Amino acid sequence: MSFASQAREEIAQRSLQLQKDCCVRAAAYGIACFAKYFDAKGLVLQTEQELTARVAEQLFARCGVQGTITEKSRPSGVVYEFGIREPEQVVRLHELFGTTGSETSLQIDPKLIRCQTCVSAYIGAAFLCSGTVTDPQKEYNLEFLTSRTNLAKDFEALLAEHEFAPHRTRRNGVNLVYVKSCANVERILAFMGAAQAAQQIGAQKAMKQVRNQINRHTNCDTANLGKTARANAQTLKAIRFLQEQKALETLPEVLQEAAAKRMENPDLSLAALCACFDPPVSKSGLSHRMKKLEALAQSMRERMEQEGQH
Repeated sequence: MSFASQAREEIAQRSLQLQKDCCVRAAAYGIACFAKYFDAKGLVLQTEQELTARVAEQLFARCGVQGTITEKSRPSGVVYEFGIREPEQVVRLHELFGTTGSETSLQIDPKLIRCQTCVSAYIGAAFLCSGTVTDPQKEYNLEFLTSRTNLAKDFEALLAEHEFAPHRTRRNGVNLVYVKSCANVERILAFMGAAQAAQQIGAQKAMKQVRNQINRHTNCDTANLGKTARANAQTLKAIRFLQEQKALETLPEVLQEAAAKRMENPDLSLAALCACFDPPVSKSGLSHRMKKLEALAQSMRERMEQEGQH
């Protein structure tokens, strides 16, 4: 089951468990607002989710309005259509919401959303009809689609009122109201009744944080290894040059010992190499010796180049 399907199933089950009449009506109102058609001829909701059609049927039945579900085959798959078309039921439908069906523009009627549970029931029903949420493994995004512009504006305001930080745009001629951040997607899922999906968002966020921290440490370690390898290679090059020029044995004993330890342990970091001495030497002290070897080799190269020019 996809993440969006999981969230939709949780919201559907919660919608069927609403207790107060005002909340049941608010959920039915959310379905009406985001259905394909809601006018003087009645209501038509088309969905690929049979559960959504069943929820719509039961919510309206609890409000005293009867509808029917038909199954239609399309090239893209099966579509379930919940419809309220019988004249008597259409009258009850509009009496339920105080509408006529001849309104020039559909906007949210605040009188039909009385309490906090009404708000969550309405938003949850809107999600069942026209919403989707992206798998949190990919990104954090939850959105609602509607062809009704004024409804989209009202819906954006409703989400903003409850601090979900929504945004609104148009995509392919359709209004899109969406929520982006991890925290807000998690909160709105929980608000609509998808508690497990919300918890999964939180768990995924924690996993991403751990993974990012591991990656940062790995990148840091890799960078340090690269830095160590370059430094070691530079020192070894200097030591070999001094050996070739028979100059190494003329150096002070501490420098000869440092050169010998580096030749014996070409891959060790400077800190690890310190422990190879008896007694161990400090990192700063050993670093000074290595730089001294490099400086001597460089000085000898420059002197040889000058003599070669003469």
